[in-house]
Amino acid sequence: MKLGLIGKGAIAHYVSTALEERGHVVGAVLLRERSIERGQPLQVAAVQDLPDDLDAVIDCAGHTALAYYGPDILASGISLITVSVGALADIRLHEELEAAARHGKARLHLASGAIGALDCLQAARIGRLDRVTYTGRKPPGGWKGSPAEASLDLDRLQSGAWPHFKGTAREAALAYPKNANVAAAVALAGVGFDATEVQLIADADITENIHQIEAEGEFGSLRFEIKGRSLPNNPRSSALAAMSAVSKLEQTFQPIAI
Repeated sequence: MKLGLIGKGAIAHYVSTALEERGHVVGAVLLRERSIERGQPLQVAAVQDLPDDLDAVIDCAGHTALAYYGPDILASGISLITVSVGALADIRLHEELEAAARHGKARLHLASGAIGALDCLQAARIGRLDRVTYTGRKPPGGWKGSPAEASLDLDRLQSGAWPHFKGTAREAALAYPKNANVAAAVALAGVGFDATEVQLIADADITENIHQIEAEGEFGSLRFEIKGRSLPNNPRSSALAAMSAVSKLEQTFQPIAI
């Protein structure tokens, strides 16, 4: 397949390499004008400059990029895969993306990001889901640049677990756009942004990011935990999030998928 990418950070680098290893072609990289490098013919600054023969575009650049480029990509008839799931907590953007996808007869595919068990939640909600909670734990450094800095001195935490947010998935996704995509994915798979309970913790006793889902309902109950590693060249980017973007592409276009 011939694919477009949004972004050129750590996740985009991983995705580009993985696509090429699988025999796909990256036909364009969509960037803001100020980020385009001279001598890089694949880099473009506008959706209208994308090649006409792209099979899909993969967004690797975050909430702002999805909001800026997503509606035009979908309206032009090109399907889009994104790991920026938390952006859909913004009701206006959610509606705009949905309308653009319908207009262009395209689809917005949400990659699972750094979490698993979403298929279980999707199945369970066909019955009755009574309660879904998500707890995110990261080392103190993983919360730098987030609202956690307003309540915690992240550089001075030497031991212990320090909660700094408790609320809904919508509140978490809007307040922590670079840290709460997992909470948003859990919400969309299960009981929604406003019914999903979220707690975020700076834990000085761990070195990996730990994500926990608990759910109860007609199906029974589940408890899922994953300890995720970051990409080698960016400690704030989840390796599994990058992998999930490539996995979603393969699920979308394979004749038999699970």
